[in-house]
Amino acid sequence: MSTTATQRAALLVAMMSAFATPFMGSAVNIALPTIGKEYQMDAVRLGWVATAYLLAAAMFLVPFGRLADIYGRKRIFTIGTLAYGTSSLLCALAPSGTALIIFRACEGASVSMIFGTGTAILTSVYPAKERGKVLGLNVAAVYLGLSLGPTIGGFLTQLLGWRSVFLVNIPFTIIVVTAIFWQLKGEWAEAKGEKFDFPGSIIYGIALIAIMYGLSLLPEAAGAVVILVGVLGIVAFIIWELRTPSPVLDVGLFRGNPAFAFSNLAALINYSATAAVGFLMSLYLQNVKGLGPESAGLVMIAQPIMQAIFSPFAGRLSDRTEPRLVASAGMVLTVTGLSLFTLLSETTRLPFITLGLVFLGLGFALFSSPNTNAVMSSVAKRSYGVAAATLGTMRLTGQMFSLGVAVLILAVHMGRVQITPQVFPVFLQSARIAFAVFAVLCVGGIFASLARGNMRS
Repeated sequence: MSTTATQRAALLVAMMSAFATPFMGSAVNIALPTIGKEYQMDAVRLGWVATAYLLAAAMFLVPFGRLADIYGRKRIFTIGTLAYGTSSLLCALAPSGTALIIFRACEGASVSMIFGTGTAILTSVYPAKERGKVLGLNVAAVYLGLSLGPTIGGFLTQLLGWRSVFLVNIPFTIIVVTAIFWQLKGEWAEAKGEKFDFPGSIIYGIALIAIMYGLSLLPEAAGAVVILVGVLGIVAFIIWELRTPSPVLDVGLFRGNPAFAFSNLAALINYSATAAVGFLMSLYLQNVKGLGPESAGLVMIAQPIMQAIFSPFAGRLSDRTEPRLVASAGMVLTVTGLSLFTLLSETTRLPFITLGLVFLGLGFALFSSPNTNAVMSSVAKRSYGVAAATLGTMRLTGQMFSLGVAVLILAVHMGRVQITPQVFPVFLQSARIAFAVFAVLCVGGIFASLARGNMRS
């Protein structure tokens, strides 16, 4: 197969996977109120349906990124796609809320094999001068998935029940695996023969679990203790990685490489400030505003539509100008959208909500693909898998933190109760506080984005 054909096949497979995983996340957000009613789950436990998925994905992203560099990116990508289809089927068959949370964790672990390797494969087969363009297309596929997720997810939930949302992944799995075997030739494993760091991976996973579980226990004292254990685990992980000859995460990538370090920090802050928007807005629109799943999905589609339209433009722009300037402008627009949501009330009109989502979508579009381009262009080829996985970890850790903050605020202000008209005022107050916290956090992200320095002479 020619180089051009391989590039096209890689782009097709990566974009299909980039579409499917966020589609599932946004579709499940719309289905959450229905799932909560069936299993009698309170808002805090319901948050774990989303958090378990993110936590498992974050735990395994860096280890699987490293395994992909050693054993082959296409191989890990294929295994992940098959596991994703299987775990989605298990989610659809879940007999209880607890079982659903467990199967969602399995789904997250399989997605960790897809997230980083897809980006790494694209970076491996396309030259640097075209990288921003293809990464922009890949990001656009992500946001197309986010766009269609609420609409199709709401439609499926309303007509066929929430389990049908997970069953959509079965034909996707078959199509992608078929495309991989028929069209995507070759393998990419620039770190072949190097050792895999099992102890470091275990320390890393346990530390992340402790931090997220600790967040769920707050404001009890035990929560702070568990979080402290998790933080100490991260410190131990860094010390171990600095000393081991073949680290799962080359901490040296962060030292003396401000573009890599600050681009990842900017991604962490951006996702920490925005990921819980879908969770909170789904609860707000379907409970406070009384919309059905399908109608709520149509409102929430405004944000990812903007992301899908403008991401390719932002990617091409980052090939021609400084990625930090484009990404920082996106962060400013994100702050604007979050600030608008601090004014939400029971009487807020839908056009106002849509305007806030438009600002968030445009901000995300301008930030994401230029930031990804900056990260992947700042490392050597042998580190593409780990670099993509590190960026993915920043995204997922940020999403976990964002949901953790939202759930914590709900737990402190509302307690562990279902959202009923009696608690609407307290829920709204909690949501406004969360959006204010996220807006302030995102302001800090602007400075992190600018601090990475110029990448073009």
